[in-house]
Amino acid sequence: MLLEIPEQAALRWLAPRTPRWVTPDLLTGIGFFAAILSAVSYGLTILSPWFLWLASFGWVLNWFGDSLDGTLARHRREERPKYGFFIDHSLDVLGGFLIGAGIGLSPYVRFDFAMVALSGYLLMSVSVYVRLHVTGIFQMTYSRIGTTEIRIFVILVNTLIFFIGNPRVSTFIGDTTVYDVIALFFGITLIATFVVVTLVVGARLRKSESR
Repeated sequence: MLLEIPEQAALRWLAPRTPRWVTPDLLTGIGFFAAILSAVSYGLTILSPWFLWLASFGWVLNWFGDSLDGTLARHRREERPKYGFFIDHSLDVLGGFLIGAGIGLSPYVRFDFAMVALSGYLLMSVSVYVRLHVTGIFQMTYSRIGTTEIRIFVILVNTLIFFIGNPRVSTFIGDTTVYDVIALFFGITLIATFVVVTLVVGARLRKSESR
C-alpha cells in the first residue's frame, strides 16, 4: 500500500498506549458504529452540506477502530483468529453496504451509480474471501491501493464537494455531475478488477490442478 509504512508505524505506536478497558471487540464495534455514522451523515446532507464533515469524521473513526482492533489483539496476545476474522470482515461488508446506500441517498450521487460502486465493492469482497479460502492468500490491496487509501480519497472528495458543490458536466452518459462520474468510475474499476482477478486466479488454479 502507498501508506502502509506510516500506517503500521502509527498502529504500533497506538497499541501499547491504548487503555486496558479498550478491547479489540470494542474497537471493532467503534469501526462499525463509525460506518453507520458516515452512512446516516451522507443521507442527512440533503438537509445541509455540513454533514459531509461528520461523514468524513466517520471515515477517520472507522479507520481507527477497524485498523487498530487486530493490532491491539496481537499486541496483547489475545488473538481469536476465526472469531476475529469472521466478525471483523462481516461488519466491514455490512458497513460498506450502509455507506454505499447512504451515498446513494445523498443529493450528490445518483442512486443507481452509487449501487454500481457498491456492487463493485461487494464483488471485490467476495473475491478476497474466496481467494483466501482456495489459495490461503489474503490480499486486499491492488496497484498499491488499499482500504486506507480509499478512505483518504473519499474524505478528499467530501471536502471538495463541500467547497465547490456538485458541478454538472456533459459526458458520454449525458448531463451528469463530477461526483456521479467518480462513483461510476470507481464501481466499474472494481468490477473490472474482479473479472481480471477471477480469470487470472482461475487460470492458475486450473493449471495447478491439471497436473
